[in-house]
Amino acid sequence: MTTPPKATAVPESFGYAFKRLFLGKPLVNEQLHNEKLSNPVALGVLSPDAISSSAYGTEEILIGLLPYAGMAAFTLLLPITGVILLILILVAASYRQVVMAYTRAGGSYVVARENFGPRIAQIAAAALLIDYVVTVAVQAAAGTVAVASAIPALGPYSLEITVGVVLVIAYANLRGLREAGRPFAVPTYFFILMLTIMIVVGIIREIFGDLPVYDVSHMSGLVPIEHENGIIMGASILAVLRAFANGGSSLTGVEAISNTVSVFRKPQGPNARLVLTVMASILGFLVAGVSYLAYETHAAPYDAGYPSVLSEIARSVFGDGWIGHVLYNLVQVSTALILYTGANTSFNGFPTLASFVAEDRFLPRQLTKRGHRLVFSNGIIVLTVLSVALLVFTGGSVNALVPFYAIGVFTGFAMAGYGMSKHHLTHREPGWRGRVIINLSAAILSTIVVGIFAVAKFTEGAWLVVIVFPLLVGLLMRLNREYRAEAAILEHFRNNRPDNVKFARHRVLVMVNGVDLAVL
Repeated sequence: MTTPPKATAVPESFGYAFKRLFLGKPLVNEQLHNEKLSNPVALGVLSPDAISSSAYGTEEILIGLLPYAGMAAFTLLLPITGVILLILILVAASYRQVVMAYTRAGGSYVVARENFGPRIAQIAAAALLIDYVVTVAVQAAAGTVAVASAIPALGPYSLEITVGVVLVIAYANLRGLREAGRPFAVPTYFFILMLTIMIVVGIIREIFGDLPVYDVSHMSGLVPIEHENGIIMGASILAVLRAFANGGSSLTGVEAISNTVSVFRKPQGPNARLVLTVMASILGFLVAGVSYLAYETHAAPYDAGYPSVLSEIARSVFGDGWIGHVLYNLVQVSTALILYTGANTSFNGFPTLASFVAEDRFLPRQLTKRGHRLVFSNGIIVLTVLSVALLVFTGGSVNALVPFYAIGVFTGFAMAGYGMSKHHLTHREPGWRGRVIINLSAAILSTIVVGIFAVAKFTEGAWLVVIVFPLLVGLLMRLNREYRAEAAILEHFRNNRPDNVKFARHRVLVMVNGVDLAVL
């Protein structure tokens, strides 16, 4: 009777040992599951990118107006906000139809691909990929502004703090962080609660004539404020367009729910549509409330980027008492939390979208592979590198990042609107004419906003997106041609292979990086 040989342990490579130490134990495919979200949790988890934009949208409008319009900027603030809210209504109405028609994740990319084909869809893909990269940079930078507003001593280290936050978020996602469940919903509801309290208290104090107003003419450190008269109530048309383009950043993130319809509980379409409507309503209320209080208090942005306009509004509304200080700090904490959470949303969206595009053979295949912890590790690494590079390039300034932001966002809005218009014209369901009007109006308005950004903000950084955007689309097309050529050669060989020659033995060489258990 023979004794069975002992199993020989295969030694780990140094690289694998480091990966296991750095990222934790590997997961197996059976552990890959997606948690289906209830509507309240989905609202908290999927909307921080959109709702948090109310923290800096008003400030960006004032940054565009004050140097040219002077004090008239506060008067112009409200009508510009009104136009932005009108666009919000149209875009939200358009995406209400998207989530009903397309329940697979992917948003405007899937809409464009299904209606215009995979090549035209690369315009939406490029827009979304750029949007995700800039979202990380903008949200993280704005979160740091909230921190520096409460603790000014940290202001000079804003860039280092922002980059550090991005790296921590990336590391957490490489370890398999799941953006689902109540913990990720808490910052959103906390922020909504604190800003609602601020808006309500501010309006009550304004009604009773008790709301303090800043005297910006005697404050130092503010952005330059024009003191001469100009045209159109102190502002040139270009200045108004720049301010409007800046304010368009308030609408970023509206498409987030359409990108993740598949995570909703059934019925997915109606649930996603309800959450999208509630999210847009909350965003509209917060943007309108913050702009109104900025108009009443004359809260102005600082040249250094901090304290923020939202911070100045909160100081004015809550006053100098100890309760006021507590409420002010809670506003800043909630703002930082939701902005950093909003930055994290891209670490789920970008790798997933990149994997879809790679499956269509427009990006490298490596982006379709799940890594050590069953996340799209390559996509997370690419997103981290690009967003950190963008932060360093712009110095971590929210105002410098905004031109990069909204062009990609509104291009995605436009592609979704045009795609849904084509969808309704093709299928002609009951009520299709009204839906085409809504979708086409949202698409045309979004296209106009993209044009305004490209012209009005060209010298302030939009030139880079204007150049990078077509180059990225061309790169996606070029990569697809290479993949299609490779597939054609393989198909030709499969159908036209030479007659097999019989040999006594075949010798096959397989190139491997190393000999480990998987290779054996």
